Amino acid sequence: MVAFSGSGDSKQATNAYKDKSKPAEIRKSNISAAKAVADAIRTSLGPKGMDKMIQSANGEVAITNDGATILKQMNVIHPAAKMLVELSNAQDVEAGDGTTSVVVIAGALLEASEKLLQKGIHPTGISDGFQKAAAKSIEIIKNMATPILLTDRESLVKSASTALNSKVVSQQSSLLAPLAVDAVLKVVDPAKDTNVDLKDIKVIKKLGGTVEDTKLVDGLVFTQKSSNVNGPRKIEKAKIGLIQFCISPPKTDMDYNVVVSDYTAMDRVLREERAYILNIVKQIKKPVVMFY
Repeated sequence: MVAFSGSGDSKQATNAYKDKSKPAEIRKSNISAAKAVADAIRTSLGPKGMDKMIQSANGEVAITNDGATILKQMNVIHPAAKMLVELSNAQDVEAGDGTTSVVVIAGALLEASEKLLQKGIHPTGISDGFQKAAAKSIEIIKNMATPILLTDRESLVKSASTALNSKVVSQQSSLLAPLAVDAVLKVVDPAKDTNVDLKDIKVIKKLGGTVEDTKLVDGLVFTQKSSNVNGPRKIEKAKIGLIQFCISPPKTDMDYNVVVSDYTAMDRVLREERAYILNIVKQIKKPVVMFY
């Protein structure tokens, strides 16, 4: 057996370990921090929820009632509060909605837990009770749910319209809901109809116009301007070449200087560069690319 002589720090650590009130204080602190996060976004829940105007550190202003968006802009330090932020982000990734509800429900459960802890109920018993309640809730929700097939576009549009009722763009739900449904149906995998990768859908924002100008493009959208003002505006059955390199004169990895002593040498350098670029363009045009 090895014995260590006690010091002041070790005595304090021992006293803190023996202090039975310490765990209760930590639980109370964690619950209070989590409840503060839930209360911050509670007023954004539901059809009558209020929008929040958020100004970021760089001065950008956003108006939203989405829980995940609001929490991302908050500077949360407390570990327990961060767990609710991560919970909202996980809900956003998994379901795409309910980011406010999941935080408010978690805050309400923690508030109820605090009252049970004050009555002397052990945390393990509270956790077991929540697990049983969660299983029963899932059973009830499944019995209440109405199955919808992916082929039933009308029901899907109604569901999307309901989800948009609490958003800023609720007045344009008749336009945006069908667009959202059609976009998802184009990328959904029939073998995995419960898991849609939203990364396959790209939302491109352009200055000018209104929400009514929104449209769905079944393909690729290039934001670059046309190389020629008088060039073609529409080409049907076009072959498009995607170039992943810059069409420019070659550059070496070494630093060097080119000394041009007269105009003839300078002209030769320019002609060589032009010939190099033209050769690349000819190679691209060989497969009969109609538009690039």
